Amino acid sequence: MEPRRRGDATPAPNPGDAAAGVHDAAWFDALFAAHATALHRYFVRRLPGGGSRSEAAEDLTADVLATAWRRRTDVPDGAELPWLYRTAGFVLANHRRKAQAVPVAAVPEVPDDVDPADLAIDDERVRAALAGLSPRDRQILLLVAWDGLTGDDLAAVLDVSRGGADAALSRARARLRVAWTPDPSGA
Repeated sequence: MEPRRRGDATPAPNPGDAAAGVHDAAWFDALFAAHATALHRYFVRRLPGGGSRSEAAEDLTADVLATAWRRRTDVPDGAELPWLYRTAGFVLANHRRKAQAVPVAAVPEVPDDVDPADLAIDDERVRAALAGLSPRDRQILLLVAWDGLTGDDLAAVLDVSRGGADAALSRARARLRVAWTPDPSGA
């Protein structure tokens, strides 16, 4: 068997894995084509800025897709993206636990070109409002606003019923509204 190179889209199938069923190499190719970009964007938006953000996002995206291949029998048909986002949440949490400080010498002197999407994210008022929310509320709002999840997909990522997801989104939006409203006392 030829060794896999970084960047190869399809992991080599395990010939002894009869349990893979319909989730074969063609299924994975379609999954990759449909969702790799969305996963990459998921990580780019959630990783701290800097020159290595895109590379880290690529690595984390590859980790999620490798997990999808290894656990392909667990990936529900028709709900692949929510499953991938849920897995991405776990991968990102593990990545953050392993994060190491960047030496000052490695910080570039000239900043990278700034993406307009990053400008919106970096806006102090938005960050302050989001920081005032619980991690769960932030996750819910970002999955809906950034990743475009709705209804059943959000429920699958949160591992709750559709009604539970709708209620959680409504509560998160209400809390964001309160966090966004300036304090009338000026404090």
